[in-house]
Amino acid sequence: MKLTGKHIGIIILTLITAFAHLAAALDKQLFPEGPDPLFILNGLGYLGLLGAYFLPIPFFQQKHEWVRRGFILFAIITIAAWIFIWVIQYVIIQGVPFFSRDSIYGVPAKIAELLLIWLLITDKPERAMQGTPQMPL
Repeated sequence: MKLTGKHIGIIILTLITAFAHLAAALDKQLFPEGPDPLFILNGLGYLGLLGAYFLPIPFFQQKHEWVRRGFILFAIITIAAWIFIWVIQYVIIQGVPFFSRDSIYGVPAKIAELLLIWLLITDKPERAMQGTPQMPL
């Protein structure tokens, strides 16, 4: 696979959101009891999907369209979880100011994830351009 500007954008945005989640997981002010396993898993999940998307591993390259869709779905679920947990439970219900410590990580990560979703949606596989029928997204 030849890297395009879109691919470089996918790599950079994925690294931004992965490292934002990993940094949040290790932030002692957010998680004084120790690193948060869900944030660690989320950050590692992004790194794993990035590897599956770009590394020349035959298994993943043969299922590249499924990896792309999984990548998009992973980002959507992450955004939905943030809206439910942070925005609804903490900001709306508990009255925590939106731009508090949590937003240092959450807002940049969500912006990166939204842009990442857009780039992934528009990164159509080469097979689709060659006339091979593809399942709609």
